[in-house]
Amino acid sequence: MLIMVTPRIKPSVFFQDPPDTDLFVQAHRQAKLGSYVANLAAMDGLIDFSAVAQSVETACPRAERSKGGRPPYASEVMVRMEFLQALYNLSDEECEHQMLDRMSFQRFCRVDGQLHIPDARTLWSFKQRLAKGGLGGRVIFAAVSQQLQQQDYLPRGGQIVDASIVQAPITQALSEERQALNEGQAPEGWSTKRLQHTDRDARWTKKHGKSFYGYKVHSNVDARWKLIRRIVVTPANVDDGQSLGEVLDAGNTRGRVLADRGYDAQANRELLARHQLGDGIARRAKPGQKARQRLGARNRSINKTRSRVEHVFAGLEQLGGKVVRAMTLARNELAITLKCVAYNAKTLVWLVAQGAPT
Repeated sequence: MLIMVTPRIKPSVFFQDPPDTDLFVQAHRQAKLGSYVANLAAMDGLIDFSAVAQSVETACPRAERSKGGRPPYASEVMVRMEFLQALYNLSDEECEHQMLDRMSFQRFCRVDGQLHIPDARTLWSFKQRLAKGGLGGRVIFAAVSQQLQQQDYLPRGGQIVDASIVQAPITQALSEERQALNEGQAPEGWSTKRLQHTDRDARWTKKHGKSFYGYKVHSNVDARWKLIRRIVVTPANVDDGQSLGEVLDAGNTRGRVLADRGYDAQANRELLARHQLGDGIARRAKPGQKARQRLGARNRSINKTRSRVEHVFAGLEQLGGKVVRAMTLARNELAITLKCVAYNAKTLVWLVAQGAPT
């Protein structure tokens, strides 16, 4: 007796009876598609994702699976999918859809021809594993940074330090409720569900008279290659100058640090002196100071090179890296860090196309 089993996923009418396409048309489309995915193919060749995945396995081991269950996806597949998410600013659901729909994504993640592809829930679970303890994102960033140096893109030309605001979804709360959230307490009358959908780590800040809610990414960029070498993610209300010591790069071949007037403080100047680094911090005018010609000339000289960091922040904004979606500092730090990794990879492709470093 023959038993018919109804498939769990029914075929869509949209894909029924595909039109016959000759080989010439397929070859033409394949060649044109190659120009669109050239950068992605270049990143695939320049970055060793298997080494990055091995670093993740060491720092963020898998949970115990002695009770069995479906075999997990390879860490390299998951790392590649997270990279695509950061590069194209995709949510978990959008990334799952693109993986099912785009052959280039499937080939990049090494899942072409496979029956099962990681879904949105699997991506979310993997990011939880990376965000735990804040290790996963830092390990990926460090592994890719090491590969940049192995390809002779060493930190050169001095260090440029700056911070940029990354906006988060605004939490609607009264002043008393806001104060309770800032103190790490649950406001009176708030349900557990509402707390879970509230970002209790983001803070308000003002810049140029405008208010912003979210986080800050404090970055160290080398002045020659415009690659991000150090990052620290904090709530937006943290002053720029407070994070200078955390983003200094001892490996830069030129001992000079460039920064804007937000870092002008005696403590920061003493910090640079202790590390034997050149003081390239722009100066604020003192109250009542009239003769500012020398001060202005010094700041303009610094800003000619320091302004290169704005190109980096513009690149992050093009990747969607100036907005976050998650509700915790750990998850948002992971998202911002992966954006910086994607920016470095994209910049690496451009640098290689311009010629080998000298």
